[in-house]
Amino acid sequence: MQFKCRLKVIFAERDIKQGEFAEKIGVSLGTLSAIVNNRSLPSFPVAYAICEELGMPINEIWIKKEPTQSE
Repeated sequence: MQFKCRLKVIFAERDIKQGEFAEKIGVSLGTLSAIVNNRSLPSFPVAYAICEELGMPINEIWIKKEPTQSE
């Protein structure tokens, strides 16, 4: 199952800076950048921290990608 991360959109809507957010949840900017740009999925503790900090449920941050014809 594949997921699409909506953090880039959420950060833009809320005027959140990635560096400050990464510091708040205790991860490096590189780690957060990889998550935001869909290059990696977070560990459970990091996903939980992101949800807690944003006050959002996980399914509003990561949405299931529908499989394409080639998958």
